[in-house]
Amino acid sequence: MTESMARPAFDPEIARALEQHRDIIVTSMAREDIPRVRGLGADVSTMHASTHAAFDRLDLTAPGVDGARDVDLVVLRPAAAREPVPVIMFLHGGGMVAGTADSDLDLVAELAYETGCAVVSAEYRLAPEDPYPAALEDAVSALTWVTSGEGPDLLDPQRVVLAGISAGGGLAASTALFWRDRGGAALAGLMLLCPMLDHRSSSCSARQMVGVGSWDATANATAWEAYLNGADPAPYASPSANEDLGGLPPTFIDVGSAETFRDECVEFASRIWERGGDAELHVWPGGAHAFDVLAPWAQLSQAARLPRSLWLQRRLERS
Repeated sequence: MTESMARPAFDPEIARALEQHRDIIVTSMAREDIPRVRGLGADVSTMHASTHAAFDRLDLTAPGVDGARDVDLVVLRPAAAREPVPVIMFLHGGGMVAGTADSDLDLVAELAYETGCAVVSAEYRLAPEDPYPAALEDAVSALTWVTSGEGPDLLDPQRVVLAGISAGGGLAASTALFWRDRGGAALAGLMLLCPMLDHRSSSCSARQMVGVGSWDATANATAWEAYLNGADPAPYASPSANEDLGGLPPTFIDVGSAETFRDECVEFASRIWERGGDAELHVWPGGAHAFDVLAPWAQLSQAARLPRSLWLQRRLERS
């Protein structure tokens, strides 16, 4: 970052949360830090943990597609459901190098509860041990299972929203592009929460936020290097490297103004609009990366969660 480049300010409550939890927040990351980051992920995922009594949990396995390995899944099915319910097919965060199917599960369970959905969260493989395309293969296998009707009773395979947060958001975008090109079943929507979309880490927001907040361009570059492992980022490894963003399902994108991914998210939405697509974009002023996971009690976090529910309800009514 150049000395003359100003940084956007953090929302005061988000700034306080960043300070309070600085021992488990990843700002910069080198390759040798990945084992430590994986350990921190367990702390982050349980920081605000609560078991949602409205769901029955099932631990299942989806068969791999086209010779890929089988994929472990966590399924949350509404306990009171008596007829088929829509499904949020969810991909967790963790920079493609950390996280599990249980990561971020409280966040998506809350959204599912508000909108009458089930959740299927996939345990996709992580880099650097399993670089691209391993995670994409796992996500495609999980989505194939969900949309095929092979899942448990009361999961509606014709009303599926593909969703992800951070790296999982980027993986969801990649999966949607792959799914589009392979003629997969129609999806009700694509929800990308502070998604990791661009391997270049060269945007204005990436340069502004070096060394501050959560997940800076240094961490991002390390994660992408581990995930790509020399692979061509186009057309599916890095969603922003795909030349054509037409034909995606209606897409919801949200991001903070004070985070690395801000500008790549704005550009991604703009490119969907350029192709005549349907995208809803929210840029939350003063939000750090994944601020509503970090500080769900903050006013900004509460404001950010409402549009997700409203968008999802509209999409499901129209599907």
